[in-house]
Amino acid sequence: MKVQLPVLANVYLKANNNRLTMSATNLEMSVSIGMGGKITEGGEITIPVRIINDIVNNLPLGQIQLESEKESLKIKTQDFESYVLGMNPSDFPIIPYNIGSNEIKLPSKDLLSAFNLVLFSVSNDETRPTLTGVLMIIKENELVLVATDGFRLSQKKLKLKGLKDEVKIIVPKNVLSEITRLVSKEEMLSFSYKKTDKQIVFGMPNIIVASRLIEGEFPDFERIIPKETKIKISLDREEFLRSVKLASVFAKDAANVIKLKVNKDNIEVSAESARSGSQKAKVEAKVVNEDNTKDFVIAYNCRFIEDLLNSMESDDLLMEFSDANAPGLFLNEKDQNFMHIIMPVRIQD
Repeated sequence: MKVQLPVLANVYLKANNNRLTMSATNLEMSVSIGMGGKITEGGEITIPVRIINDIVNNLPLGQIQLESEKESLKIKTQDFESYVLGMNPSDFPIIPYNIGSNEIKLPSKDLLSAFNLVLFSVSNDETRPTLTGVLMIIKENELVLVATDGFRLSQKKLKLKGLKDEVKIIVPKNVLSEITRLVSKEEMLSFSYKKTDKQIVFGMPNIIVASRLIEGEFPDFERIIPKETKIKISLDREEFLRSVKLASVFAKDAANVIKLKVNKDNIEVSAESARSGSQKAKVEAKVVNEDNTKDFVIAYNCRFIEDLLNSMESDDLLMEFSDANAPGLFLNEKDQNFMHIIMPVRIQD
């Protein structure tokens, strides 16, 4: 995002009550980080992010003394002293500094794991803005996360004590990615939503992240979820991932297409390129074929399957199909609250 106001290139520093708070925003998202310190006199200032970042990154570990005077900041250590020109703090936008009301709490490890299971399915197509974020459905006892790019869909459910009224909001991908970078798995993570402000606020120890929501209607994703399947396959996730990666060596020259052939007790993963060659690999599997369909072959973009398998932590994978042109269902046998769908690639017989 291009900086719209000069002050947005600055970080806002505020010192009071033996606490230093640093804040930055691009008007779409804001981050505030607090830390303890010995404050002899309170004050506030904004200074360029680039300059203070370069200075701090090159200073040795140790205590730093900060002192503001009008619109400049003095940065001092035992062997270093610098004066940085800043801007009037009153020009800095108003951003949230606390979680607010209707707070919902979850263990960070659960929410971070859920984010990782859906974020890779978010679209990068800016012409379809509602798909560039994660749909969060907040119910009385459940949080549902959904992401899709039109070719694949991820859904993860979490138990919680939520709101009385069901709420649907779309949170930008970059915000949730930033949360996964900032938060520790050992902490609790809180969030609150205020409809009138059209924003969501995440809170964790000493950190507040706020973001505008994406406006618009998220697609009716439930209509593409397969209602019934005829072929069910259980196999080792790591073995399958290894075979998919091997197939991708040749699939890269063939639009990333790999084929999965369902046999009686294994899956044959293959790829073929007119430029570089071909390969086949068999992965042992438990196969339930209700209609005894013979020579069932379905094709997928190998990158989509790799993204899914890399995001999962389970030992096994369950795949379910109805026919070669219908969405494939990918499940974790030990986690009934996760579901992934991938649209197949149409191939000629």
